[in-house]
Amino acid sequence: MNPMNPHLAPVDVPDPALLPRVQELCDLTDPYAVGPAEDELFAAAMAEINAWHGERSPFFHRLHEATEETARAGAFTAPLVHANFFKRHEVLSIPRDDVHLHLTSSGTTGQKSQMFFDEWTIRSAQRMVARIFDRNGWITPDQEVNYLLSSYQPAPDLKLGTSFTDNYLCDFAPARQVEYALRNTGNGHEFDPFGVIAALRRYADDDVPVRILGFPAFIWFTLERMRAMGLPPLTLPEGSLILFGGGWKGNADQQIGKDELYGRITEQLGVPSERIRDTFGSVEHCIPYIECDHHRLHAPVWSRVFIRSTRTLEPLPYGERGYLHLVSPYITSVPAQSVVMGDLATLHPGEECGCELNTPWFTLHGRAGVSRNKSCAVAAAELMKGMS
Repeated sequence: MNPMNPHLAPVDVPDPALLPRVQELCDLTDPYAVGPAEDELFAAAMAEINAWHGERSPFFHRLHEATEETARAGAFTAPLVHANFFKRHEVLSIPRDDVHLHLTSSGTTGQKSQMFFDEWTIRSAQRMVARIFDRNGWITPDQEVNYLLSSYQPAPDLKLGTSFTDNYLCDFAPARQVEYALRNTGNGHEFDPFGVIAALRRYADDDVPVRILGFPAFIWFTLERMRAMGLPPLTLPEGSLILFGGGWKGNADQQIGKDELYGRITEQLGVPSERIRDTFGSVEHCIPYIECDHHRLHAPVWSRVFIRSTRTLEPLPYGERGYLHLVSPYITSVPAQSVVMGDLATLHPGEECGCELNTPWFTLHGRAGVSRNKSCAVAAAELMKGMS
């Protein structure tokens, strides 16, 4: 473990007497530990967090009672909350005075999930990210890097979860320069492909690695623009790293496959495939899911992943497509410990990946149905219309 990074420092649950197993689970240092002991600890931590929210949230108290009755009838036992619930309701299990951070899920338009975090919850989630970065050797306090954030430039009152996350990820290596793909104009944000190209060309001539973080669509549009302009390929310095997040939602007509995208990045920017990773996360469920070097999204030890039938919400076996259901007892501020996402996915056993990780992994298959609700990626994609 890297002892110099403050995000790996200890953090305490709000009430150690009521949440000892939550503390123990979130203190596990191996992000991908798996076995009966970890399963037993996870179940005990879930029991604690369900009791915690049941005592503090009238909404969850009623939900939990109804779930227990359903469980006796032989159906699913987890108290499910759909992510869209948080777009219409603010449900807290802590006093407002204990809110440490307020983030939203969506962009410039559409309904937004309003998520509130106490200090334990957000610091615990950040420590999970730090542990995965540390395991991969991506915490480099003595190595400067140049950052290209394929996301929103900070602006007053900007509370987007994606912007918060991308800026947080800059803490793991000191910044020499930082550039943004979505520039703050003072009246919103605009995609600046020429600024991105100029930054990449400048970074290619520098002597420090580059880290590209954020929406993959903007990088794809940049590569397309470089090719259209007849610009020769670049070679970013050795040790460069690309971490995507946010997906292609709202831009499906221009989405390309992961293999093609990664191949073009290697061809035009010189970054090898194993240094290109996608991620999955949401403001409603801040557990980090980061691709292994085989490009699979493995569940870390602090969460469990299930797939639910789109008709009945019954749990589905490995390989069957349904709603992505994410569970973790880390969150004490909002009863979002068991969230059903709007994403369709399939779950697979760890050994089917072939990498060194043994935890189950999931594949995303897009969003379920058609909705007017817009995620960060949807709002961002709208800024690209006419730019390609």
